[in-house]
Amino acid sequence: MKSVIADYRYRTICLRIVPVSGSPIYLTRHVRDLVMGGHTYLSASGYDFTGYSATAGLNPAMIDLEGISGLAGIGYNEIASGVFDNARAYLFATTWNAPVEDEEPIVASFLGKTTLKDARYSIEEMSLEDALNQSVGLTCLPACIHTLGDSWCGISLPAITVSGTLTAVTSASIMRDAARGEAADRFAYGTLVFTSGANTGLKLREVKRYEADGTIEVFEPFHYPPVIGDAYLMVPGCRKRRSEDCRDKYNNVINFLGFADIPTSSQYSQVGGG
Repeated sequence: MKSVIADYRYRTICLRIVPVSGSPIYLTRHVRDLVMGGHTYLSASGYDFTGYSATAGLNPAMIDLEGISGLAGIGYNEIASGVFDNARAYLFATTWNAPVEDEEPIVASFLGKTTLKDARYSIEEMSLEDALNQSVGLTCLPACIHTLGDSWCGISLPAITVSGTLTAVTSASIMRDAARGEAADRFAYGTLVFTSGANTGLKLREVKRYEADGTIEVFEPFHYPPVIGDAYLMVPGCRKRRSEDCRDKYNNVINFLGFADIPTSSQYSQVGGG
C-alpha cells in the first residue's frame, strides 16, 4: 500500500523526465505552474497524461504521454535526435494547494516508442518493472556473451578510448579524421560520440566501417550533419570472435565466454547419415 495519498480534493498529476544526458523536464496537468523540490513544474506544456494500466502480476505497466512539441523543452529535434531515448520518467500525484515532489508515487518508467505527427508527439512509456521480463541465463553461442568493457570482460574502456576532430565530412554517417593512424577495422562495431558541435550530448552511434585513412562510417546517421572541426570520442569495437578479437585484438582470450567449437545443426545431423 502507498504510504501517502494525495488529498483527492486538490489532487493533480505531475511528471518528471530525466534524460540520459541533458536537463530534466518538469510537467504538470494543473492549470498553473507548481513549484516543489526546488523545481518548477510547467503547466503550459501541452502535456497530457492519457492513462495508466497495470496488473497484479509482473506484466509491465503501460503509460501514454502526449503533448505539443516545442513546449517545455520537448521539441521536435530533441525527440527525433534521440535526446529522450531511454530517459527515466517519474509520475506522481500531489496536492496543487501544497505541492510536494513525489508525494504519491504512481510509477517509474522509461520512455519508449515515440510517434511524431505534425506539431504533436505521442510517447509510450514502459514501467521499470519491464526489466524483470528480460530473459537471463547462459546461452550457448559461438560468439562471446560478454560486452566489451563489462566486469566479466575485464577490458578498460577508458584506456582504449581515443579522441580526435573531423577533417572531412561526406554525409551525416560518413566522415574522416586524417590524423587517425590505427589499422583498418580497429573501430568497426565500436562507438562514436561527439563532444563538440551540434551533436554534443546526443546518443552515441555504432561504427559500421573504419578505414586506415581515418574514414569512419556509422550505422545510423547523426541527427545534425557533422562539420569539420567537431570533436569526438571513439571506442574500438569487438565482434565477439575468439581468435580475431579476444586473442589477437585484445589479448584477452582467457576471458572469452563463447562456444566457438560447438557443432552446428548441419554438422551433427550428418552423423550416421552416410
